[in-house]
Amino acid sequence: MKNHLGQYECRLCLTLHKNEGNYLAHTQGKRHQQNLAKRAAREAVEQAVAPAPQRRVAVRRTVKIGRPGYKVTKQWDPETESRSLLFQIEYPEIETGERPRHRFMSAIEQKKEPTNWRYQYLLFAAEPYETICFKIPNWEVDKNKKDYFYNYWDPDAKVYSVQVPFKEGQRTSLVPPPPPRVIPPGVPPAIPGSIPLPPPPPPTGMPRAGIPPPPPRPAMPT
Repeated sequence: MKNHLGQYECRLCLTLHKNEGNYLAHTQGKRHQQNLAKRAAREAVEQAVAPAPQRRVAVRRTVKIGRPGYKVTKQWDPETESRSLLFQIEYPEIETGERPRHRFMSAIEQKKEPTNWRYQYLLFAAEPYETICFKIPNWEVDKNKKDYFYNYWDPDAKVYSVQVPFKEGQRTSLVPPPPPRVIPPGVPPAIPGSIPLPPPPPPTGMPRAGIPPPPPRPAMPT
């Protein structure tokens, strides 16, 4: 850099030189070369530490056209006594090249209803239709049976079929159990198969529950 006095200034080494020849001789010197190496090393470290620029993914905004038609079939195999559900979702106006998708969601993951561990949710999605959800029993899905657990997309009929088989022996009722019986203090618990004893009578001098006490007798004339 040349200042207003006609001198040459090296901004890297912070030195002043009277003429251009002196400045060129300085650039070939050991001090200037060391400062150049230090600056190159510092810039390399800064580039390695600097975070990579984040790639922004454009949010796809599709105008929804409504919910698709569906059909749910309950199935039961009498030989293995296993149960399964067959879902058939119709997407007649699905986008070109789009394939429907499905996923399972636990009761704690969803935020629409109070958490109930007896149920799980099965979601279906395809553009430009709205995502639909089915509430199914929280039984373990038998994914080892590939012939029974499958999903198939028919591009001609525009129908997406998903069959969900459950493992054998899962017949737990979804009706909650009755509340436990409250036994009042002082009464022994009943033995299964025995006749329950009647409640003990109230103490002498105290009226029975629900029966008013007798009226006082009139005084006898003297």
